[in-house]
Amino acid sequence: MWTARRLLAASTRQANPFRAYSSSSGNPPRAARRRGRLLAGAAAATTLAGAAALSYPSSSVAHQPPPPDTLPTSSELWLPPSRGEMLGRLKTTRAEGTTAVADGSEAAPFDLLIVGGGATGTGCAVDAAARGLRVALVERSDFAAGTSSRSTKLVHGGVRYLEKAFLHLDYDQYKLVVEALHERSVFLKIAPFLTSEIPIIMPVYNLLALPYYWVGAKFYGWFAGKEALSPSFFMSPRLAVENFPALKADGLWGAIVYYDGAHNDSRMNLTLALSAAKLGATVANYVEVVELIKKTDASSGTERVCGAVVRDQLTGVTWPVYAKGVVNATGPFADGLRKLDGGEKKTANIIAPSSGVHIILPNYFSPRKYGLIDPATDDGRVVFILPWQGYMLAGTTDAPSPLSENPLPSEQDIDWLLEEVNKYLDPSSVKVSRADVLSAWSGIRPLVKPPRAADGSTENLVRSHYIEVSPSGLLTITGGKWTTYRAMAEETVDASIKEFGLAPRKLCNTATMRLVGSDQWHPRQAVQLAQERELDPTLARHLSDSYGDRAVVVADAIRASPSPEAAARPLAHGFPYVVEEIRHAVRNEFACTAVDIIARRTRLAMLSAEAAHDALGLVIATMGDELGWSSARRAAEWDAAHTYLASVGLGIVGSAARTPQQTQTPSAHSVGGRSWAQFLGWAK
Repeated sequence: MWTARRLLAASTRQANPFRAYSSSSGNPPRAARRRGRLLAGAAAATTLAGAAALSYPSSSVAHQPPPPDTLPTSSELWLPPSRGEMLGRLKTTRAEGTTAVADGSEAAPFDLLIVGGGATGTGCAVDAAARGLRVALVERSDFAAGTSSRSTKLVHGGVRYLEKAFLHLDYDQYKLVVEALHERSVFLKIAPFLTSEIPIIMPVYNLLALPYYWVGAKFYGWFAGKEALSPSFFMSPRLAVENFPALKADGLWGAIVYYDGAHNDSRMNLTLALSAAKLGATVANYVEVVELIKKTDASSGTERVCGAVVRDQLTGVTWPVYAKGVVNATGPFADGLRKLDGGEKKTANIIAPSSGVHIILPNYFSPRKYGLIDPATDDGRVVFILPWQGYMLAGTTDAPSPLSENPLPSEQDIDWLLEEVNKYLDPSSVKVSRADVLSAWSGIRPLVKPPRAADGSTENLVRSHYIEVSPSGLLTITGGKWTTYRAMAEETVDASIKEFGLAPRKLCNTATMRLVGSDQWHPRQAVQLAQERELDPTLARHLSDSYGDRAVVVADAIRASPSPEAAARPLAHGFPYVVEEIRHAVRNEFACTAVDIIARRTRLAMLSAEAAHDALGLVIATMGDELGWSSARRAAEWDAAHTYLASVGLGIVGSAARTPQQTQTPSAHSVGGRSWAQFLGWAK
């Protein structure tokens, strides 16, 4: 048990690492320094009140194996089967009871057919395959094409939910926070190259709010127990402005800094799909369920779901896939599959769609190491301002939304976010305007609608997940959030084993099982990669952070290319993504379309709609050469990519969308061995 004096010292400690990012500009005025001295009294009073009851664990750091003497070669790493091979597996199954179908043969039904390739669906596939079950997963678009690539990028317990748990004595909210804090720790350990710990600043402009924020942050860390990240602390006004130079200093009493996790969401989703495949699961994107197959159960006389008719979205071919159980993990679209099972009129909706709007701004508005939270906006929502992929992300959630595959952020939402961001920036030197917005997108979260939520509001809905089994045996998992995907998957597979009478060969081990890319990865891998593969250090860091130990596959392909310089050519100026990553995504990551590349294998479209537009010709040409696309297919890809880019802000942020002729200069670019003029011919 810490003493009050130690707690106070910890809360006001100014660690040297934070000085490393200091700026010489923007010292607070004398009044602010006087307020800083007054602050010590408030902090001491709060500390003395809580010291007798609380003790705070030290930060838990995920164990990392020692770095290898040399990096592995590409041939030493597992590479996934092709999408064609996956489709071949899907086409071999027959219904139970069919002649010459032995249990365990390739023609036998899958144990589970999982519908949906987002975080929940791929998480279920990993869990089930890790237990030794025979698993198939189909996704009608690409992995992470929906909400799972449009998140706020946080891996967190939810400080807002903690506040609600206390204010409303809501035990469900408390359980959600505790579960999420545990899953946050797991998340950071099983995919360390895609996740990181991030300090988040809560600026204090009202002295009376300081004890409230300080105690809340301490409870947030305390509820994590031994799995807590770095401890929260108080930062003086001077250091707050030094570490967040654009922060408004006028009226600032200081800041509370707490820690949460962050990740690259679409890469994490893809890593789950690859991990499931490595464990033996059959996973296929661009395969849509068009009909559920049912048979009459001999013992009960009722119809039971025993598979689905699926369609390859790229070829139009349909065929049946048989399984002992079908799991509906389609996120905000769960009601659609439920109605395909139970009928349009007989099936009530359970999804209350909630949109989260996000914008990307240049990184000079915020530091590269700190995030910021606005816990109390005018309408009750929470706004996060976070460093992400070298840029500044600002986003919020909890606005009721219609259901859409590519939801568009409204003008009103973008303007509201800009207004909220500007509230925390120094008006004398910084002003964020619409012209600064590089991209804007909206993601739809599948909140579960309780019977009492008749007012259409989403702000008070519980964020926990929900499992339902229909009379015909369709098992639906929905709700929850990115952070708790693994716990949701474990509970879903447990329910599936019970409902469908499955016989797993192993217990669930996903809380300790490292995902693809993590086994031989180490924080110092980027240095080794730069030295051993003679890569630019910035490119080496990018590949390590994106692919983990599989970065060597991309690096070796660059070196083996007939023109390494062309293979390492950036897709767009100022971004780390290179041409060889396109080929790698096609060969080893199931990429099928240009949008897969610009939005989810790389994050170019999410970071800058214009930069993605500029790179589009190069992406289509490279993919077209790799996959043998016709001129008509290349033109279709151009059109589809522009439709997608409109959903992330092209034409409504920064400047208006440009014509293909304005995208790149013919004399400066040769696309895939062909002239740029030829590409313009394809796009017409």
